[in-house]
Amino acid sequence: MPTDPYVASRLDDQPSQDPNLGARVPPAESWKLGRPGDFNGPQPEGTLLGRPGPNVGYAMSLAEKIGPSLQTAPHEARADACAVVAEVAMKRAAAFGRGPVLADLQMAATLLGYMGTTDAEFTQWRAHATHGADHHYLERRQVVDAVPDDVLRMAPSRLTDAVLHDARAQIRAAFAHH
Repeated sequence: MPTDPYVASRLDDQPSQDPNLGARVPPAESWKLGRPGDFNGPQPEGTLLGRPGPNVGYAMSLAEKIGPSLQTAPHEARADACAVVAEVAMKRAAAFGRGPVLADLQMAATLLGYMGTTDAEFTQWRAHATHGADHHYLERRQVVDAVPDDVLRMAPSRLTDAVLHDARAQIRAAFAHH
């Protein structure tokens, strides 16, 4: 396979300049903020703004894989459950500065009671709160924004029944303020 004449064959070689081309490759310039769309300052925070993170959309693919194992209420759409679980997993992964992994989705599903570890009252509230979340950003973000960051940063092994009960109470209280 031919090699580009500007690619060094060894790492310690300088970029080669071909005198027959009549032009020299200029050295790279340093990067400067100033392109259209560049954001100068910290990431804005607030309701409905989400959390940027690397490859967070992968959580949607993972949600499709765990979707059949989610325990939904009789009138709760599995697609709504998958959408909310995926977005909570995206928020958790972004909090750690990495892309989502299966453990993020399992933690989100446990936290929201989709793994069968919740009472009927929370299940009824969740079915109402997530209704339409698959198709409507506002419904999905309201639930996700209500999930406390400190709970998302916990190790899955620390999600005891007491922690889950308190976290779900915080989610419901924060959701009521939207």
